[in-house]
Amino acid sequence: MQLYPTIVSYLKEAEKEIDFIPAERKDALEKLTAFVKERTGAGKPSYLVFICTHNSRRSHTAQLWAAAAAAYYSIDHVETYSGGTEVTAFHQNAIKALSNAGFHIMPAKNGENPVYNVKLGDHLPIIRSFSKKFMDTPNPQADFAAIMTCSSADRGCPFVPGATARIAIPYNDPKASDGTPQQEQVYAERGKNIAVEMLYVFSGIRKS
Repeated sequence: MQLYPTIVSYLKEAEKEIDFIPAERKDALEKLTAFVKERTGAGKPSYLVFICTHNSRRSHTAQLWAAAAAAYYSIDHVETYSGGTEVTAFHQNAIKALSNAGFHIMPAKNGENPVYNVKLGDHLPIIRSFSKKFMDTPNPQADFAAIMTCSSADRGCPFVPGATARIAIPYNDPKASDGTPQQEQVYAERGKNIAVEMLYVFSGIRKS
């Protein structure tokens, strides 16, 4: 396991919450497990694109926790991406919550839509994170799973060109807490929620 120790500790605690995932959520998550399991069994890489309207909070968070969960369970040949139906920026509140959980997130390019280099471990590939539309480079253009992480993107994007699977696992938007005393707690809770569910997805592959 090559993850930073802080991320490993975080995921070990998050594993304890897997059994509390509601059955209806497990049904949706198992569709993602099945996609990765089928690709792994066929000796093919799994390309996962997490999609939300603005590609600013939930989609980035899900992308990074999916990458961490795959590494945690030593599931190889999984590549995670994120995108939106609009371009905004990777939100600072989401960055702070992920940094607090152990991700090393470093600015690589400034501007209205900054680029960040995200590291999960010293010997793991750097993930370049910035807001983009789901069909933009560097995202895959074909043979990927489109994972809809917000209801508005799910409704507004019923067809994702190039996707071989489309899976809806929406999360409540932590944006509602921005500027409130509960902001940090809400972002932390949403991150933990997503981390637990990504652990469920990849633990199912490990056990197969």
